Amino acid sequence: RRKAGILPSLEDLLFYTIAEGQEKIPAHKFTTALKATGLRTGDPRLKECMEMLKVTLKTTSDGALDRHLFKKCVQSNIVLLTQAFRKKFVIPDFQPFCAHIDELYDNAKNLSGGQVADYIPQLARFSPDLWAVALCTVDGQRHTVGDTKVPFCLQSCVKPLKYAIAVHDHGTEYVHRFIGKEPSGLRFNKLFLNEDDKPHNPMVNAGAIVCTSLIKVGCIHILRHKVMNFMNKLAGNEYIGFSNATFQSERESGDRNFAIGYYLKEKKCFPEGTDMTSILDFYFQLCSIEVTCESASVMAATLANGGFCPITGERVLSPEAVRNTLSLMHSCGMYDFSGQFAFHVGLPAKSGVAGGILLVVPNVMGIMCWSPPLDKLGNSVRGIQFCTDLVSLCNFHNYDNLRHFAKKLDPRREGGDQRVKSVINLLFAAYTGDVSALRRFALSSMDMEQRDYDSRTALHVAAAEGHGEVVRFLLEACKVNPVPRDRWGNTPMDEAVHFGHHDVVTILRDYHNKYSPQESNDDKQNAEKNLDGML
Repeated sequence: RRKAGILPSLEDLLFYTIAEGQEKIPAHKFTTALKATGLRTGDPRLKECMEMLKVTLKTTSDGALDRHLFKKCVQSNIVLLTQAFRKKFVIPDFQPFCAHIDELYDNAKNLSGGQVADYIPQLARFSPDLWAVALCTVDGQRHTVGDTKVPFCLQSCVKPLKYAIAVHDHGTEYVHRFIGKEPSGLRFNKLFLNEDDKPHNPMVNAGAIVCTSLIKVGCIHILRHKVMNFMNKLAGNEYIGFSNATFQSERESGDRNFAIGYYLKEKKCFPEGTDMTSILDFYFQLCSIEVTCESASVMAATLANGGFCPITGERVLSPEAVRNTLSLMHSCGMYDFSGQFAFHVGLPAKSGVAGGILLVVPNVMGIMCWSPPLDKLGNSVRGIQFCTDLVSLCNFHNYDNLRHFAKKLDPRREGGDQRVKSVINLLFAAYTGDVSALRRFALSSMDMEQRDYDSRTALHVAAAEGHGEVVRFLLEACKVNPVPRDRWGNTPMDEAVHFGHHDVVTILRDYHNKYSPQESNDDKQNAEKNLDGML
């Protein structure tokens, strides 16, 4: 019997959910609720909403939004906002997950081992106390903890990214004419090739130098502009810089890489016509690209998201490039620790001597850990600990999801009663008068007219218990049928009359008068007759 044309809009349901019974929503309450979902007010996808909010607040005296103004602000981004508040993102319970991340961060922070890399003089200037973790999910949920805004150079973390560019430009077959796919089993900077006189893979220096020569031809200035533009897209236009001091420092101290370059030239590893010294210069420049933990986490999330940047929605890399890159990161990305890391962590990752670890949880999120002190194999001590602890806590390891595996936290699932959207929860919320739970159920598209085995609805239960606020919410916000009948033919009005809840009778009667005058007169007469009989 629901009236046509009076269904609540998504904007209205969102308003009721955030307002929690109030007539207005303070702007800070909206932004706080938004951040709890993992979205940032600076998210490019919410640009229209935030701009409208800023303009609208100038017209209010109290910095609060009524239902009309709220709808005006959110309507341009309502699909994304509804997904967020309905917990339809990959990490539905985002705040509890972030609390776990903070705990893992604190555990790793207590580690004191390792040495800051000093063979490149510019790197030795970083404090060993710096420690940061940033994550970005494939839906653009963000969380950061620690020194996440401090710029640092990608160093070897750039290797999988430029390999991805080469495959994106040329395809797999062409790139692997020049570079192998196997772990080398040797130090990353060894002058050593495989039996076909190719570098073992793109994650060791020899392979990365050859890979640099495969990025589409052009002068070094054009190439650098092209790669920087690519990096910007990977990072969703967040911070990407360049450290000229690190570049000069690398070039001056890069004797081993020059030796590798000449060895590669002798073995004819480069495409014909390659200027080896220019390529080495470009190689040092790419290692000197600066990021922050925050911007690099978006890069990792773009890889996790199949090549689409989560916060812009733009396709940056082909599926082929992403698949190949993640495969090689998994097998070769952590220097001589790659086998151990694949065994214990089971996720694609790439480390760099600046202290970064670029970690990808495919189809879930990207993470950047950064702390300058390195272990003897060249990996961040705190970063390795964080990655290991993360997979010990959550079932992110590549093979954790096999049936009958030991139970771990799965952040991709909603937990507890919030996940069980059933008539039991609905009627229990109505029974206890829990309007907040009912708002969440309504926003998550639950059928608010579900019935139990006696054909009783939430409105029946709320009326019988005398919860006027619940009755008003179900009628006015959810537009439920006001006169459903249970298996004995009783309506919510009958329940309210029977149990003597006069305020609920008044609410139901007023609602009937407003929307169903003829029907309400009949119900009114029946209710009054029943009420008189009781009294």
